[in-house]
Amino acid sequence: MKLNARDARAFFAKPDPKRAGLLIYGPDAMRVALRRQDTIAALVGPDGEEEMRLTRIPAAELRKDKAMLMDAMTAQGFFPGQRVAFLEDANDTVFPSVETAMKEWRDGDAFILVTAGQLKPTSKLRKLFEGHNNAYAAAIYADPPGRDEIEDTLKKAGVQDISADALSDLMDLGRVLDPGDFRQTVEKLSLYKHGDTSPVTPEDVANCAPLTSEAGIDDALDIVAEGRFGEIGPILAKLEGQGVQPVRLCIGANQHFRKLFSAASDPGGPEAGLARARPPVPYMRKDRLARQARGWGAPKLEQALKLLTDTDLQLRSSQPIPQMALVERAMIRLAMMARN
Repeated sequence: MKLNARDARAFFAKPDPKRAGLLIYGPDAMRVALRRQDTIAALVGPDGEEEMRLTRIPAAELRKDKAMLMDAMTAQGFFPGQRVAFLEDANDTVFPSVETAMKEWRDGDAFILVTAGQLKPTSKLRKLFEGHNNAYAAAIYADPPGRDEIEDTLKKAGVQDISADALSDLMDLGRVLDPGDFRQTVEKLSLYKHGDTSPVTPEDVANCAPLTSEAGIDDALDIVAEGRFGEIGPILAKLEGQGVQPVRLCIGANQHFRKLFSAASDPGGPEAGLARARPPVPYMRKDRLARQARGWGAPKLEQALKLLTDTDLQLRSSQPIPQMALVERAMIRLAMMARN
């Protein structure tokens, strides 16, 4: 049977051991692995592997020994409790072995957990689980986590008292971070707030968020928009050392200044303009961007966008030009405009 996204999350958190098994598949290996970890932890607990109630079977090994899954499914362990036969990196080449095990499964046998990459609708493995009356198939897509998933992740990490603004910032992070990085950020937040009974604030989230190249680009654009031209050279050199390309910097600057222009042009004021921005502006940056928009004003921001458009065209031309030097010159000119 197929599981939709909501039912799948509920099953990962509390799988039914009376079911024969579960297939988790999707294009993002990290997302599949995290769901598999949740399911195994819920079935066998923290001591399951030590007590030999979890058997891991790589698909390559099953192709060599077609009875491995059946043996793991029916084996009786030394310790009481639920058992799991986990087959990883599966595809249709192991379908006959999986089909046999699913047909022979009886109540009391190990739960069969299978993970796979992207499977076409015509996949035999996928059809087996989707058409089985006592097993499930769950597709995992690269969608950002919803509010309920984030709240569940916070609960598991022991983060209970969180302000609405901090939760909003975490949802923004969930849109841009890989699932593993996001989970690590929440765990770091839990350690950061250990012994602190005050609610989690946006500042706490910012202190625990990973430093990415996107964050570095935001820092550079804040320096430019605030007219701190003396700091432009060092931060651009740092970003270049991290592998950030000049075209990416120019695109980021264009997006930043368009956001400021929309905010400065909004009849309700910069704050109202930023509240309507898409994608949403993180709470921790709204005040800063509002100050920048107010300081520049719409007419000067229009000039800035023209300068950035010209720079972008030059970067994309076929003429051999030193691209980072061109971007640095544009950034300095913008910073000087901010000071005038």
